[in-house]
Amino acid sequence: MEHVFQFIGSYWWLVFPLMGVAGGAGRAIEQAGRRRHKRRLEIIRAKGELKAAQVAAAAQAALPPVPTATPSAGLARTMASHDEVTSRWLEYELDVAKTIDFPAMSDGRQPLTAAFLRAKKVADRLRPASADATLTADERREYQDAVTDYEVAFDVAERDARRLKDSSFTAPERKRLDVAKQLLTIAVDQAATAAERQLAYKRVREELDGLISLSDGAVDVLEQRVALEIDAPPRPNTTPPSA
Repeated sequence: MEHVFQFIGSYWWLVFPLMGVAGGAGRAIEQAGRRRHKRRLEIIRAKGELKAAQVAAAAQAALPPVPTATPSAGLARTMASHDEVTSRWLEYELDVAKTIDFPAMSDGRQPLTAAFLRAKKVADRLRPASADATLTADERREYQDAVTDYEVAFDVAERDARRLKDSSFTAPERKRLDVAKQLLTIAVDQAATAAERQLAYKRVREELDGLISLSDGAVDVLEQRVALEIDAPPRPNTTPPSA
């Protein structure tokens, strides 16, 4: 032991480097312990996330499958929208009374009506033969866009026609339109005689001549209505016989 103390006394200056080495080793051990602890926490967290994902996947698998829309179903909806707009347009195109009330809807000289008719032509041209038709994604998208344009153009034209009404006509022309509306009521009135209905129908055509161009379909519908009223069986006489 005495020799040890003599050694330390002779080499006391070695104490400080040895303390530094010991201190560095201690810090290294401490840092290594921290890294191991951090790694264990990461592993525990990863295992927890994996377990949660497995539970969520199992719950999702237990749910009934959600039906996905088929391309034909989407195409059928687009075609239905196309038909709906066309049906709304035909209400103006085939009804003479509506044509008189909102003449701009049948006047291709009106810019918004002309734009609608162009959009209709494009949508009609791109319309497939059926909802089961085989179309590429680009063709389907092009048709859907065309139908959307068709819908928007019709809405804009309809609002403008309802705003304008007969304002684009002169006062004498508006008077002729009013007369035509009154005569139209007589032409389809079963209470009027056959001669009265026929005369009213002819007068309607005369009053509208040069003001509004009726479509062939509108003329056919009107003539059928007039003919039905003319050919209708006479109503029974309910007046009691005089005593």
